[in-house]
Amino acid sequence: MPATAGDRRRYRVTHRTVYDYDDVVSSSYGRCFLLPRDLPGQRVIESAVLIDPEPADRSTGVDVFGNSDTYFHVRTPHRRLEVVGSSIVDVDPVDLEALRAPGALANWESARPRVAGTPVEVEFTLDLMPPEISPAVRDYADEIIVAGRPMIEVVAELTTRIHADFAYRSGSTAISTRVDTVMSRREGVCQDFARVAIACLRSKGLAARYVSGYLATDPPPGRERVVGADASHAWLQVFVPDVGWIGLDPTNDKFVDERYVVLAWGRDYDDVPPLRGVIYTDSASSTITVSVDVAPQDDTPSMQVARSG
Repeated sequence: MPATAGDRRRYRVTHRTVYDYDDVVSSSYGRCFLLPRDLPGQRVIESAVLIDPEPADRSTGVDVFGNSDTYFHVRTPHRRLEVVGSSIVDVDPVDLEALRAPGALANWESARPRVAGTPVEVEFTLDLMPPEISPAVRDYADEIIVAGRPMIEVVAELTTRIHADFAYRSGSTAISTRVDTVMSRREGVCQDFARVAIACLRSKGLAARYVSGYLATDPPPGRERVVGADASHAWLQVFVPDVGWIGLDPTNDKFVDERYVVLAWGRDYDDVPPLRGVIYTDSASSTITVSVDVAPQDDTPSMQVARSG
């Protein structure tokens, strides 16, 4: 898993979701996580959520994990609903020397919060309901998370093994697909691979959390960049003593660096979906169109191709 330091990056992110209905919708309620987090190493220069038709009611708050969420209620009758998250974000280079800190080089057993006495939210060490830590997950974790191994070796190999053992196949799973199903099929997309890694780490008492956001990508050599061709992305963070939370991306077999923009984190996808809601309508069918654009600004260097979504 090669990792190299880079320069500060500035991105303009546009995440557009459009719903088209075949009949009038009289009322739409929605909640979205489309405002990036301000973090050490990530600064939000500006951000906004634009909704059309204009909501009669809307509010922005902070959830239990510190994420910004937006609620809205559209009362204007409509056949089309458009929700756009727009932001400009600066992301600093990752300090790769931190991955050589004593806590990262110590055995993984000492990284368990209950052993280390670290004040980490206990929910990030616990299984979900219904449970995701199945016998298949435990067996897979046992092959990698072997007694006495350095923590940094464990998380690096787990990331590499998932990348090698699971096929990336768009449309092969849904947001409701269970981890055990992904383990059986050995295929999925970014959120599936993140959830498999999280379940493996939690099966050993380690703290891991699900992260939603964006990964800046470049088009293949010789092709022009297509606006809106990117996708939202998902990865995970694991807690390491003396280091803090470090990001791992099994989809691309790498540690998270300055090409990643963090939107929100939680225990699982269900805590931080980009957008969900309820509508009142007699519509029998609808279509949803999602486009994401992560555009490097002019003062940032070009990037390597990577997979998002």
